[in-house]
Amino acid sequence: MCRKEWCFLYSLAVLSLSSASGCEVLGKFNMQRLFKPGDITIGGIFPVSNKQEQSNMSYMGKPPDVRCVGFDLRAFRWTQVMIFAIEEINKDNLLLPNISLGYRIQDSCASPTNVLRAAVTLVSRSEEPGALCPPVAALIAESGSSQSLAVASTLGPFRVPMVSYFSTCACLSDREKYPTFFRTIPSDFYQAKALAALVRRFGWTWIGALQSDNDYGRNGVLAFTEEVQKQGVCIAFVGTVLRTYTRARILDVVDTIKQSMVKVILAFVPEGDLYPLMQEVVLQNITGIQWIASEAWITAARPSTPEIYRSFGGTIGFVVRKVAIPRFEPFLRGISPYADPSAGFIRDFWEIMAGCRPLARSGARSGGEGVKWCSGTETLAGSSDVFFNVTQLRVAYNVYNAVYAIAHALHNLIFCQTYGESLEMPCVNVSQIQPKQVSDQLQKVRLTNPFGEAVFFDKNGDPPPSYDIINWQLREGQVDHVTVGHFGSASDGGYKLSIQEEDIVWGTGDMIPTAACSAVCPLGTRMAQVKGRPVCCFDCIPCPEGTIANSTGAVDCDPCPQEYWSNKMRDNCIQKTIEFLSYNEPMGIALTVISLLGACLSLATMSVYIHYRDTPVIKASNFELSSLLLFSLFMCFLCPLPFLGKPTTLTCMLRHTAFGVTFALCISCILGKTIIVVTAFRATLPGSNMEGKFGPSQQRVIVCSCTFVQIFICVLWLNLNPPFADKVFRYSNKKIVLECNPGSEVAFYAVLGYIGLLAGTCLVLAFLARKLPDNFNEAKFITFSMLIFCAVWITFIPAYVSSPGKVTVAVEIFAILSSAFGLLICIFAPKCYIIFIKPEHNTKKHMMRKTLQGK
Repeated sequence: MCRKEWCFLYSLAVLSLSSASGCEVLGKFNMQRLFKPGDITIGGIFPVSNKQEQSNMSYMGKPPDVRCVGFDLRAFRWTQVMIFAIEEINKDNLLLPNISLGYRIQDSCASPTNVLRAAVTLVSRSEEPGALCPPVAALIAESGSSQSLAVASTLGPFRVPMVSYFSTCACLSDREKYPTFFRTIPSDFYQAKALAALVRRFGWTWIGALQSDNDYGRNGVLAFTEEVQKQGVCIAFVGTVLRTYTRARILDVVDTIKQSMVKVILAFVPEGDLYPLMQEVVLQNITGIQWIASEAWITAARPSTPEIYRSFGGTIGFVVRKVAIPRFEPFLRGISPYADPSAGFIRDFWEIMAGCRPLARSGARSGGEGVKWCSGTETLAGSSDVFFNVTQLRVAYNVYNAVYAIAHALHNLIFCQTYGESLEMPCVNVSQIQPKQVSDQLQKVRLTNPFGEAVFFDKNGDPPPSYDIINWQLREGQVDHVTVGHFGSASDGGYKLSIQEEDIVWGTGDMIPTAACSAVCPLGTRMAQVKGRPVCCFDCIPCPEGTIANSTGAVDCDPCPQEYWSNKMRDNCIQKTIEFLSYNEPMGIALTVISLLGACLSLATMSVYIHYRDTPVIKASNFELSSLLLFSLFMCFLCPLPFLGKPTTLTCMLRHTAFGVTFALCISCILGKTIIVVTAFRATLPGSNMEGKFGPSQQRVIVCSCTFVQIFICVLWLNLNPPFADKVFRYSNKKIVLECNPGSEVAFYAVLGYIGLLAGTCLVLAFLARKLPDNFNEAKFITFSMLIFCAVWITFIPAYVSSPGKVTVAVEIFAILSSAFGLLICIFAPKCYIIFIKPEHNTKKHMMRKTLQGK
C-alpha cells in the first residue's frame, strides 16, 4: 500500500479517536456488517470475503468504495461463534449481571488496508441505523498476522485492547511495539519449535519451504529456519505465494518445486494464499511429496477435498486443539435471511447453503436472468454440510475464548472483583470505561471457560502452547483430519512431542519419506563438506587407518584407543596384536634349542675337564680357572631363556643383570687365564719372581674383584632405575610390541661398556703373548676368542639400536650365543682335540718343547 494511503488512514484514526470538539467523520466504511447494540460494545473483524478487488487510486479525489469477492464460510462461522458467545454471556446472571454486551462486526477482506479501515470505524463513535453506537471497549481481530500488525500498531498508542484469534506471528509478542495486543492462539515461536521437533523426529534434513508474501509467512519461515538450522537441517528453497499473485508467478513456484526434487515441503501460508498453488499442483499432477502444513490451512475446509487430496494426501501439520460446542449447532441452523434482512453476510451465506437467493423484504427480485429465487420455505435443519459440524471447532473456539476473556476483564473492571465472588454495586460507571482499563484487566485475567479450560495470557499477551498433530486421510471418499499426536509444554519447562507414527498416512507411500540432499554416510565413513553447497550436501569419505565411525552420518572419525586399531571396515576398534619373542614360534624354538645345546656342551666340556684333570693339557690350562670359566659359559648359554616369553618386570630385571654378571665372570676368568699365561713365561726369565706374585689366591682375587664391579653396577641399576616391561607402539600401528625397557640407558650401556673393557684388556694382553715360544700357547686361542667376542658385540650395538620389535631381542640373544660359542670353541676345542684326537701330544715333554722358531 502506498505511503500516502497509510498516512491518510493513520490521520483518520487520530482524528476519530480525538475527544476534542469539532471532530467530524471523514468517511464511512460502506461494507456489510453485523450489529447489535448493548451497554458495552465489542468489535470484531473477520475475513468473511476472501480478497479485495484491486482499484485504481488516482489520489485526485475520494477513493472508490471497497469491493470484496469470495465468501469464506469458515470466517463467517467465526462471526457467528462471536455472536453466540455474547448471547450466552448476556444470559449468564453471574457474568456482567444487568449489563448487556453488544457487537459490531466488520469484514476485512483479508486485506491490511481494509482491516485498518474497519478498525478505525469500530473505534469511532458512529451512527448505526436506529442507535448511536459508542466506540468499542475491545476488539476481536484478526486472522492474518499482517492485518493484525496494521491494527495493533495503530490502536496501541491509544491503549485500545485487541484480541486475535488466528494471528500467530511471533513479532506480535513485542510488548514495546504492541502493548495492547493479546491472542488466544499460540505464537509461531512455539509452532516453529513444534515443526522443528517434527522434522527432527523423522530425520528430514533437506526440505523446501513456501511462505506467504506477508508478515505471517515471512516471519514463520524465518523462525522455523532458525530452529531447524540448529539441528543441521537445510532449506532447499523458499517459494513465495499470495492470493493476489498472477498465475505466471504461481507457475514459477510450481516449477521450482518440480526442479528441486525435494520430497518434503513446509507450507507456512494461510489457506487463501495457498489455494491457487494447490490447484496448480493438482493440475500438473505433482505427487510423491510429503507436505507439512502450518495451522493456517491444515484444517481448512476448502482444500480438504478428494481432488486436492490426490497431490496433498498425507499432509501433516499442527493446529490448536479442537473443542465441541453442542449448543452452537442449533444456533447455526437457526440462521435465516428473513429474521433480520438487514444483517450483513446472511444473504450470501443463504445463497450458498440453500442454493437460492432470498427475496428482499419488499419482495423485489433483482439480479438478472438465471438467478434462482428462494420460496421462503427453505430450511437448514436437514443440511449435512461440514459448516454445521461443531464437534471439531478450533479457530472458532479461539474466538469463543476471546469473547469470554474480554467479558471477564470487563466484569473485573466494573465490579472490582473477579467472577464468582458475591456481587455488590458496580464500582465503575459503564459509560466511563476507558480502553486502557480494559487492557490492564485483560493482562491480569485468568478464567475457567464453560468447558473447564483455563484461559489466561502471559506477559507478552500469549496463551500457553498446545497443538494437535493433524494428518490428512481419505475415509469413505472424504478428507478427514485425523489427530495423530500432540505438542505442548513439558513438566521440565521444555516441550514434548508425542506422535503415533503407526496411525499416519504418508503422502509418499507406506514408508516414512526420506528427505536428504545426500544419503546418510554408512558406518566407517564420515561426512565431508562440498565447497559451495549447503551443509546437508556432502560426500562420504572412508575413515583413515586408526579411526572409526561406528554410527551412520558421523561428522568426524573417532580415533581408537592407543591399544586398539581400526578394523578393515573402519566401524570398530579391535585390539592390536601383541608381539613378543615367544617359545612357541620357530625363531624362539631355534634359539631355545641352540641355547640348551650350548649349555650341554659346556657341561660336557666340564665333565671332560674333570675326568682328565690330571693330564698335562688340563694342568697347563689352569684347571680351577677353566672350570669356573666353563661354569660361567654354562650360565651364559642359559641367559637367553629369560629373553624368551612374555616380558614381566621380574624377567626384565633378571635378563639384563644375569647377562651382565655372567659375562663379567666369564671375561674375568679369561682375563685371569691371560695374566697367568703372560706371567708364566715372564717367570722363566732369569731373576724374575713373577710366579710368586700370581698364585691361586691372586687369580681368585682378580676374578672376584672384576666380577664384583659388575655386580655393584647391577645393584645400583636395580635400585635406582630398574628395567621393566613396556608396551611399545612406535614400531607398527597394528601391533603392540612387549619388550623390556632398560629403565636407565646409562646403566645398560655401563654394563656393556664394562664387559667391553674387560674384553679389550684380555684382547691386548693375549695379543701381546700370542708368539710366546710354548708348543701349546693358550694366548693364541684367547686372542681368537676375544676377537670373535669383540666383533660380535661391536656389531651388536648398531643392530640392536636399529632392529624393530622382537627382532631386537633376537639380535641380543644371537649376540649372547655367538660370543659364548666363540669363547667355548676357541678356548676349549683345541684342548678337547688333543685329549681325544691327539692323545700323544698330551704329555709334559710335548708341552715343554719349544718350537724351532723359539730356539
